[in-house]
Amino acid sequence: MYALLILDMQVGLFHGPDKPWAGEALLNTLNSLLSKARKAGAPVFLARHVGPPGSPIEPGSPFTQLVQELLLQGDDVVFEKSRPNAFAMTDLADRLKACGSQGVVIAGMKTQYCVDSTCRAARDLGFDAVLIADGHTCTDTPALKAENIVAHHNATLAGPFCRVVHAENWHF
Repeated sequence: MYALLILDMQVGLFHGPDKPWAGEALLNTLNSLLSKARKAGAPVFLARHVGPPGSPIEPGSPFTQLVQELLLQGDDVVFEKSRPNAFAMTDLADRLKACGSQGVVIAGMKTQYCVDSTCRAARDLGFDAVLIADGHTCTDTPALKAENIVAHHNATLAGPFCRVVHAENWHF
């Protein structure tokens, strides 16, 4: 069984001053994945990145709240993380093992930070990591456009770190 893991789809990142590339398409993709996961009885996990007290993303900050556009349900597991890797200093690996997941389907934000480090860590921890090619995004940087960052990570992570699959081709 595979679990769905959606990273950092937070108000501060998604609705902040720097808009993510292809944001509306990402929301549609994530909601489709949520629907597929539920129909298959797959567990759903959503991570929220928080910072230290006094920071704009301190625990409880409105910036760390998940975007309302995601179609969440009461049995979805929402947890906080403080590192880019969603497994670091969290009980995510234990929770995945407890629900019988051999693999984790990864999507969300931001491509070059949390998505990248979580894909790499999942494989190191013995999970079959699947990155949804059209299920992650970021914002432009001074060096690269977001579209190029996403394409680069899809190419770089595919193989040694995870399988890269388009959402329409993934079935839980």
